[in-house]
Amino acid sequence: MNNTQSTDLVFELSHSGRRCHRLPACDVPSSSAVADLLPADHRAATAPPLPEVGEIDLIRHYTNLSTRNMSIDTNFYPLGSCTMKYNPKRHERLAALPGFADLHPLQDDATTQGMLELLYEMQQFLAEISGLPAVSLQPAAGAQGELAALLVAAAYFRDRGETHRKKVLVPDSAHGTNPASAALAGFEAVTVKSTAKGFVDLDDLRAKLGPDTAVFMITNPNTLGLFEPQIKTITDLLHAAGGLVYLDGANMNAILGITRPGDFGADMQHYNVHKTFTGPHGGGGPGSGPIAVRDFLAPYLPAPVVVMDGDCYRLDHDRPKSIGRVRSFFGNVGILFRGYCYIRTLGPDGLKAVSETAVLNANYLRARVKEAFDVPHAGPCMHEFVASARNLLRERKIKAMDVCKRLLDYGFHAPTVYFPLVVSEALMMEPTETESMETLDAFADALLTIKGEDAEVLRTAPHAHIISRPDEVKAAKEPILRWAAPAHPEPLPSSRRPTIGSPADAP
Repeated sequence: MNNTQSTDLVFELSHSGRRCHRLPACDVPSSSAVADLLPADHRAATAPPLPEVGEIDLIRHYTNLSTRNMSIDTNFYPLGSCTMKYNPKRHERLAALPGFADLHPLQDDATTQGMLELLYEMQQFLAEISGLPAVSLQPAAGAQGELAALLVAAAYFRDRGETHRKKVLVPDSAHGTNPASAALAGFEAVTVKSTAKGFVDLDDLRAKLGPDTAVFMITNPNTLGLFEPQIKTITDLLHAAGGLVYLDGANMNAILGITRPGDFGADMQHYNVHKTFTGPHGGGGPGSGPIAVRDFLAPYLPAPVVVMDGDCYRLDHDRPKSIGRVRSFFGNVGILFRGYCYIRTLGPDGLKAVSETAVLNANYLRARVKEAFDVPHAGPCMHEFVASARNLLRERKIKAMDVCKRLLDYGFHAPTVYFPLVVSEALMMEPTETESMETLDAFADALLTIKGEDAEVLRTAPHAHIISRPDEVKAAKEPILRWAAPAHPEPLPSSRRPTIGSPADAP
């Protein structure tokens, strides 16, 4: 349901004099001196036309709206690359403990020792997991972590007098944020081709690698769900040319405790704490994108970082070569807290089991799905894989989007669609380690059923939801960002009016 429909429904329920809550009388003096603080043209002449509804009607209205949304608590979300896995409720309870939740970021370090100790330990954990010794927890999301790492690289090369290094090499299967981050950091992004098998084309890499190369950005496992077998050769080539290797850590949940980016040659990486170590994810945030780097890059990390000073902990701001802050205060510590709880709960063996289970689930689902869809790259995959609906498009004019819309009728969120761009009609699927075999079988069964359904049914799906196929391009280009009361709210059609006993999701 879009914003306008939601608002109109509240207005339709409005009856003069009904209240959920009555605000106290205004206690601001009405003297001219106070009135002068707000110029007349900034003051409303009349009260806004807000709906007047009783509490029970309001609660039912928004509760019914909430049941029309999918969430990880209600549905399977096989979003490849986005890692929408279950977030343990235990973490929510722990993050809400008053001693942590009620802290203010401007408190003196002496009064926040518990949180600082937790953050210091989190830095140590992330350093050990990555094999990279220096960590900044400040970036607020993966994309900002990318940008921060590239700014660190830029500062490093400036310090060395190597300002001619302006190029960042990016594989054609990379996340779209990679070239965007490179551009924002002042570099020129250069695309490196992939082979038919989905790996970096070493000949193309060698042709584009030179004295002007600053960084090679690589996701490993890559966005096709494949571990790059040439990774050590790639990192050796970059280092021989004087460049750095940045690892996009979005897919770290495939290799926890199995291999470490620092060990196979990466110089920098970011984490998606909200993806790899569980935290509320989606809807625009919140996120957390710490970066880990080699020791020679540590001086350039965003400041402050948490340090241990004797028996106490403090925020260290005295870092003259730092790129400075990239986030207000110390970043999204609530998500860092949840990630810390996840790591402490599982321990080293548990984290390794996370990746082993994620890889097992992905390969199981891949084996089931390849009966119905093209799987263009040979297995085994890592934590995710890319299938393609191009066979359905070729044979029956059915697109990947049609398949995904129909999945909604079966109670499943769609996988990632049309990404990566190197696969036509791409369906990128990631089951994560938190889903059961029964869920994976039900999802695979739905896909097998959908393949054989009537083409027109698929092209007009979904059929069991209030909204079927909104204009997504228009919604992205013309979002409704400000609420405006309708001047003359029109009554909703009788089929849309709430009635006693009507299902919340009636079409």
